[in-house]
Amino acid sequence: MADYDLHHHGDREVAPGLVDLAVNVRLPRPPEWLRRELVSAVDSLAAYPSPASARAAVAARHGRPVDEVLVTAGAAEAFTLLASALRPRHAVVVHPQFTEPEAALRVAGHEVSRVVLSASDGFVLAPAVVPESADLVFVGNPTNPTSVLHPAAVLRRLARPGRLLVVDEAFLDAIPGEAESLAGESLDGVVVLRSLTKTWGLAGLRAGYVLGPADVVARLAAVQPPWSVSTLAGVATVACCRPQALEEAEKLAATAESDRDYLVSRLFDLHLPVLGEPRGPFVLVEGPDDGLRQRLRDAGYAVRRGDTFPGLGPRHLRLAVRSREVTDGFVAALARVL
Repeated sequence: MADYDLHHHGDREVAPGLVDLAVNVRLPRPPEWLRRELVSAVDSLAAYPSPASARAAVAARHGRPVDEVLVTAGAAEAFTLLASALRPRHAVVVHPQFTEPEAALRVAGHEVSRVVLSASDGFVLAPAVVPESADLVFVGNPTNPTSVLHPAAVLRRLARPGRLLVVDEAFLDAIPGEAESLAGESLDGVVVLRSLTKTWGLAGLRAGYVLGPADVVARLAAVQPPWSVSTLAGVATVACCRPQALEEAEKLAATAESDRDYLVSRLFDLHLPVLGEPRGPFVLVEGPDDGLRQRLRDAGYAVRRGDTFPGLGPRHLRLAVRSREVTDGFVAALARVL
């Protein structure tokens, strides 16, 4: 099994003076209404935090019972909790995808098998490629870094007795209509992870949650450190679950979709292939050689290297979707360095 730097993330690509296309956080800062909510909560920081209100807000937002919700310090904490609470006999991670699930499993001492999807067919997921013996399976939807959105029907076919299927929906709220989401379905053996950091510019606050069977949620809660979710993260979770916030998120998703299509069309004009059928707020490309990332860096643009994702190599780059103005500047630089 090839060695990859599973702890490498897009923020390590960013440096002063570079335009950031490496980090998949859409907004440069939280919206003003959310900033006001957070500022108003500062005076309550002397008290220990309680996730009760945030848990109830998430449950109402997805139509789930409260005991099927666990609020976490970002979706990434959920990977650590799953790795700590569970004792899988055969853990499988479907790659290429976000590497923290595998990293968390390995740190906890679990052996991990990789199912690597192929660019040749657009990273399509067929349930048959996951071994029947797998009792813990991780899938991203839409998948980071491929931006492929797997049909919910395909994901449901991966669920079966004796298996826990974990679907990472960290970017699902960037899909108009939240298409193909399983978050609102109480399915046996299916856990869904959500993040609030991408859409709302909250990466530094760490806000996310788990949706799943009550017994699984209870096992995760049992290993979660006390007061893991800060007061401000709880306030943000409640605020981002309100109907007005969901309406705004839908508008942001539509804008991101339009901006992504524009980016794809500009890349097509440069004959730089976009892999798969991107549906998320980022795209995966394959450059002509191993040096394109550094040349873009020299030209003032930070992009996410692909060779830390199992199944990808040094010619692969992930590009975050930005405004059309940023895309135009990037494409001009890209044309010069290709």
